[in-house]
Amino acid sequence: MLAPTVNTDYMNHHLRFISEQVGSDIHVILVLDQAGWHVTKALKIPENISLLYLPAYSPELNSIERLWAYLKSHYLSNRAYANYEDLLDTCRDAWNKIEPEQFCTICRTKWIPHEN
Repeated sequence: MLAPTVNTDYMNHHLRFISEQVGSDIHVILVLDQAGWHVTKALKIPENISLLYLPAYSPELNSIERLWAYLKSHYLSNRAYANYEDLLDTCRDAWNKIEPEQFCTICRTKWIPHEN
């Protein structure tokens, strides 16, 4: 999901989307940093999702930070974007170039157990 901004409404929509995609018979543990829209009391957390918060100020523990660094270094940096739509299109295209195996390699951490 791409969005021009993030806020509580967006996060609630995102949580609903995840919940619906996995189905009620799957329980998701979603690892999050402590951004304001992740910790607000106004979140509507579906029953099949549990939120696990990383310690504050610890981007090295957040797997998505490695993925963003990869995307920026390989697809998004050293460019001028014509407009906001061009930036969104480029981000979408870059995200879609990541293969599942590549995603697992980039986001691999020692603290999350891995299954094949």
